[in-house]
Amino acid sequence: MLGIGIGLWALTMAVLVAAVGWEGTLAQMGWFFTKAALLTFGGAYAVLPYVYQGGVETHGWLTDPQMIDGLALGETTPGPLIMVVAFVGFVGGWTKEVLGPDAIFLGAALAATVATWFTFLPSFVFILAGGPLVESTHGKLGFTAPLTAITAAVVGVIGSLALFFGVHVLWPAGMQGPFDAVAAAIALGATLALFRWKAGVMPLLGVCAALGLVITLLR
Repeated sequence: MLGIGIGLWALTMAVLVAAVGWEGTLAQMGWFFTKAALLTFGGAYAVLPYVYQGGVETHGWLTDPQMIDGLALGETTPGPLIMVVAFVGFVGGWTKEVLGPDAIFLGAALAATVATWFTFLPSFVFILAGGPLVESTHGKLGFTAPLTAITAAVVGVIGSLALFFGVHVLWPAGMQGPFDAVAAAIALGATLALFRWKAGVMPLLGVCAALGLVITLLR
């Protein structure tokens, strides 16, 4: 299974490098999302800060507001949150016009496919090749102790993501810009409704989305 996985990865990467070169956007996406897939200890929340840093700050595939939109889309639609990588790939492919200005949508769709493929291929290798090994380590301190340390690190990474959300929602123009009191009020109300009055998640999402839409239209 490991050999098949590495072979599929190498073949796909070789095709991309031959087509666009190592510095081409599609090849860089393949390499970047491979590294992201290897950092998914703890789930999507643990890897999304890395995806944000690479997609926004390093490669410039999308902007801060676009990344927030992608995370919001991933949180409010069915399926795993890690599928936000397809959104990052699509917007990056659109922005960089990977197939030229005459095929922007097709290039964006291809970039989304590349991002998804290189994110999930290592994951399936982990499951199919490493699953039996992980099952055999249950109760062995030599294996469980490092995992405990990894869990602690993941909690810190998720906390970093929460700060990222908070800063970019409450200060959409950056820390030097104005404070968004309306967003803060909606967040506070949603927190109270969720924890104090035990409101359902789906109705709460619907109400918050409706409030956000109305406020945006009024502005």
